[in-house]
Amino acid sequence: MEQITTPRCRIRAMEPSDIEELYKWENDLEIWRIGANTEPVSRMRLQEWLRSQDYDIYATRGRRMIIEAEGITVGAVDIINFDPQHLRFGLGILIYDKSHRRNGYAREVIEAMKEYGLNTLNIKQIWAEIDDFNTASIALFESCGFERCGVRKAWICYGGEFHDVYEYQAILR
Repeated sequence: MEQITTPRCRIRAMEPSDIEELYKWENDLEIWRIGANTEPVSRMRLQEWLRSQDYDIYATRGRRMIIEAEGITVGAVDIINFDPQHLRFGLGILIYDKSHRRNGYAREVIEAMKEYGLNTLNIKQIWAEIDDFNTASIALFESCGFERCGVRKAWICYGGEFHDVYEYQAILR
């Protein structure tokens, strides 16, 4: 896959030139709360990780891609836990800078990933997990046809408080 395009976005493979953006994102404490990071990540570690990436999604079961809009990098989209037997994958989206949020980029990316999943990977469904306090993402995914199908009670601890995580899925066919 070289790239996926939408009316205003280009979704492409990661390049070595993306290291500074990845470094900024992976070391942002606000993002740690929704991810798995518990310690800073060095540029060297990111470069090694990028060099070691196998771009066969059937082997890796996942892929991170960069989102560009109007010629600038605005975020990333992750396919996680791709399951070719049960025809599904998980989806995560980061639009990093607040000035790039609520511009419709994430909506275009979700719709493009639904098309990519359906037409390229032949999947049946996409799922997502969204923290209960992320009301913008909840509204976004619901507006893109995802339905809440479950809840994980007190699943994550953020700011000394436990929060639920909602499970969403979109059946594509």
